[in-house]
Amino acid sequence: MKKAIYAGSFDPLTNGHIYVIKQSLKLFDELIISVGEHPDKKYTFSLEERLDLLKSVFEKEISTCKVEIDYFENKYLCDYAKQKQCPVIIRGLRAGDFDYEFEMASFNADVKLGWEKIVTVWIPTLKSLSGLSSSFVKSLCGPDGWEKRVEQMVPSQVLSKLKNTIK
Repeated sequence: MKKAIYAGSFDPLTNGHIYVIKQSLKLFDELIISVGEHPDKKYTFSLEERLDLLKSVFEKEISTCKVEIDYFENKYLCDYAKQKQCPVIIRGLRAGDFDYEFEMASFNADVKLGWEKIVTVWIPTLKSLSGLSSSFVKSLCGPDGWEKRVEQMVPSQVLSKLKNTIK
């Protein structure tokens, strides 16, 4: 059984993340979606809220054991992958990200799982999603009419949570 990890802060979960996850599920038998938590970073949603949103959006995939929702704190992703005995890290690739992502893939490949190295699989995003990020979504929230713009960028569960959070 081939499994992979897709990690992020998911603050908030966007349609770009969902695209990468759906493409990953076509390639792997099992996908661990893991929320990375950094102690020095300020988040819009708590860890528990982000985990709940992921569970809500991927309820069907969780019930069929295709998806596991997890988290890790204050740890390198490659060390977490080793702990989970998972040889593949999934990364979404947007325009302009390659140099950074290549460096990260090289760093992660230094960690070995038994005899094999951890490999990174990049899922290029669609052109229509290439500028979408959690930071961009958060930057749009607040001004009159923000909901109409953001609803095209996030799942309905996330939009509802943003409406209750952004006052």
